[in-house]
Amino acid sequence: MDLKQIEYIVKIDDEHSITRAAEKLFVTQSALNQQLLRLEKELGAPLFHRSKVDMRPTEIGQVYLDNAREILRIKQRTYNLINDMTDAKKGRLSIGFTPGRGSEMFTHVYPAFHQAYPNVVVEPHELSVHRQQQMISQGNLDIGFQTLSERQRTDSEYIKLGEEEIFLLVPSIHPAVEQLTAAQTVAPGPHHATNQQPAVPYPIANLALFQYEPFVLMYKESTIRAITDEIFRKSGFTPNVLFETASNNTVLSMIEANLCCGVVPEYYVRRLPEGISCFAFASHPSWDIVANYRKNGYLSEAAKYFIELVREFWT
Repeated sequence: MDLKQIEYIVKIDDEHSITRAAEKLFVTQSALNQQLLRLEKELGAPLFHRSKVDMRPTEIGQVYLDNAREILRIKQRTYNLINDMTDAKKGRLSIGFTPGRGSEMFTHVYPAFHQAYPNVVVEPHELSVHRQQQMISQGNLDIGFQTLSERQRTDSEYIKLGEEEIFLLVPSIHPAVEQLTAAQTVAPGPHHATNQQPAVPYPIANLALFQYEPFVLMYKESTIRAITDEIFRKSGFTPNVLFETASNNTVLSMIEANLCCGVVPEYYVRRLPEGISCFAFASHPSWDIVANYRKNGYLSEAAKYFIELVREFWT
């Protein structure tokens, strides 16, 4: 079985297109199509349903792809083991992180990693948590750096790197701000400091005071949205959602413009623009900062080092 051919067929499935797969593989479309036709002739069955818009695996094709991916995982795991045994400090490491602060984390961590492992090629991917989890289960991503609650975990392996509280943000001109601040009800309980920043206590929010206000919230598929929805459910009302976004920075911008209220993790509380007031929830909702990798997967020494650098960034 030709490993290069396996990689080609898997890439066709990843891209759902021979044209896009050929571009990613730096081969001609004709050459890639010939590889596929040759394999289908050898197997005596088509591997893909072909249409004008995409290509999807047939039942036989899915069997081939499942086993092909396992072969590629075995290859990568074998190379990682041998590299560690020979102290070669080379290879490839694909990592995923969420947009926004994930990119900032990578910017801070990568230089130190590259200095220690100059011959390890890092393949960064900016992805949602759900997409990371999917790619990890498929063997297409070595490590995913994610923020999520315990019940949002899959059956993969998770290394907890930290914990982070969720907060309510409102425009400082809102009349309830003065009322809550004057009461000086400082939230009891732990406040999770991150990235070497001291934990700061905030007044506890009476969410009922904001039930008729518009909110900007993260999109429904985001991991924080499930936590946010639970906060509102326990408060006894459904928020008036003015806008949904994939960016916490958009949340901050809209609150700063006095358009609405919002809910963000602690990371964004540490850099609040003027004109935004922060309140803690009485229940202190939080989520975990984790490194996620495939169940029973092998973590190379390079991967472990990268994870430790990320842990240092968040603590």
